[in-house]
Amino acid sequence: MKQLIECVPNFSEGRDMQKIKEITDVIESVEGVKLLDVDPGKATNRTVVTMVGTPDEIVEAAFLAIKKASEVIDMAQHKGEHPRFGATDVCPFIPISNITMEETVKYAHKLAKRVGEELEIPVYCYEFAATEEKRKNLANCRAGEYEGLPQKLKNPEWKPDFGSTKFNAKAGATAISARNFLVAFNVNLNTTSTRKANTIAFDVRENGRVAREGGTARGKILKDKNGKTLRTPGTLKKVKAIGWYIEEYGVAQISMNLTDITVTSVHKAFDEVEDKARKLGIRVTGSELVGLVPLNAMLEAGKYFLKKQKRSLGVSDEEIIKIAIKSLGLDDLKPFHPKERIIEYLLDDASKKPLINMNLLKFADETASEMPAPGGGSISAYIGALGAALGTMVANLSAHKRGWDDKWEEYSTWAEKGRDKYQALMHFVDEDTIAFNLIMEAIRLPKSSDEQKKIRNSAIQDATKNAILVPYRVMELAYESMGVMLEMSKIGLKASISDAGVGAMAARVAVSGAYLNVKINMSGLDDKAFAKEMFDKGLEIEQKAITLEKEIIEIVNKEVSIF
Repeated sequence: MKQLIECVPNFSEGRDMQKIKEITDVIESVEGVKLLDVDPGKATNRTVVTMVGTPDEIVEAAFLAIKKASEVIDMAQHKGEHPRFGATDVCPFIPISNITMEETVKYAHKLAKRVGEELEIPVYCYEFAATEEKRKNLANCRAGEYEGLPQKLKNPEWKPDFGSTKFNAKAGATAISARNFLVAFNVNLNTTSTRKANTIAFDVRENGRVAREGGTARGKILKDKNGKTLRTPGTLKKVKAIGWYIEEYGVAQISMNLTDITVTSVHKAFDEVEDKARKLGIRVTGSELVGLVPLNAMLEAGKYFLKKQKRSLGVSDEEIIKIAIKSLGLDDLKPFHPKERIIEYLLDDASKKPLINMNLLKFADETASEMPAPGGGSISAYIGALGAALGTMVANLSAHKRGWDDKWEEYSTWAEKGRDKYQALMHFVDEDTIAFNLIMEAIRLPKSSDEQKKIRNSAIQDATKNAILVPYRVMELAYESMGVMLEMSKIGLKASISDAGVGAMAARVAVSGAYLNVKINMSGLDDKAFAKEMFDKGLEIEQKAITLEKEIIEIVNKEVSIF
């Protein structure tokens, strides 16, 4: 399994697109790294770049980008709204797939060492890569910003983790980290007042504000017995926030870093800012996501707002994301395109799913062609997906029926179950064809020597087992989806009960069709014990599906028969 690290360097240039392109060009020159997003901001004079790659390659791409930034950006001339202290201001590494945080820290330190030694840029390591407690917080590392660097570098307490203490006037300093996924999220206000925006930011951010006597802005600052300034915490955990004015759009914003979206989600932060703003007579007009966002963050936001509307959650991901965009006002300042802003969509390789990306006619033509795939396995998965989709439709219609508002949550739950099944079955439309092709590839392996024959036979056996397990999983999913059709035949919208019946019949056909593929692939398998086990398991599922289909159809026929 490939290890993947996301890297999100922030460069102190957001206006000169030629300079930005020179930086991104060196990133794209590294094989094994994919540039996902480039998000320049004129007001902040800052560009957030997102890339993903294998560990050593991401280190190389990040190093080349930092090097190029130090050549094309002059920090002595830089002005912008965002705090900064270097041409490459920050460069965090985020573990994405099959890699631990501890391993990610090692790669962050590897990059920091190269930057410090080869480029002579002072480097501070923060968050999980920090070498001491006070350096975990980026704000501490960046305190004083670029203008304060000459003095900071002379302070032994703030000696860089890597690189010399010599002030690099052109490149400044760089902060490198390993951290969890961070969402940069700005909420737009119908005010131009930075002071009011900051008031809201202080209300919501975890660090809150300095505690004062009487709770007033002019009250005496309160301190503990050790003389440490006390603070009144804000309402949102794992949130950093400031208020600022964005000249480009002519509005004030609450700029937030959501450092752990499992604690404070995008939608929770949005609602909390909206509540605090309303109390000050200010209205939230929308929001802005900077860089990329995980798919789950958008789906959870969409579901949250659907629940508030008492609508079914069993709709497509596309519809859920659309609700999230509209509810959060993500297209308030500029268009929000999910395919360009959601990280999983950018990593998704459509070429690996050629069948489900076809239109209906093309898929039918491909099936009817002289090619052996797609065959019965893929068709069974597709029929099963359509059956589960029909059951889901009945649940969604029932949840949306006028006068059934008190029942919407029950129907929504069934709709979600159905949606999960048909989405999984759609995945297996291509998986079955891939499984068949893997057998063909194994058969074509060389067999001139005994060693080659051994390797070839092992590959054929592995591919054959996979070609049995894939349709068997289709059987399981199609049978499980029938639970939705059974429930909808009992309590669903009566006008759509026939759809529940058709869905059940389609699901049963998918079970039987997939079982035929399980059985036909057994003929080439040497492991007869495994074959017998799968035969028996498959037979049990098919018999259960036949029985359940009969039960559902009997219920449906009682409702639709007029004689």
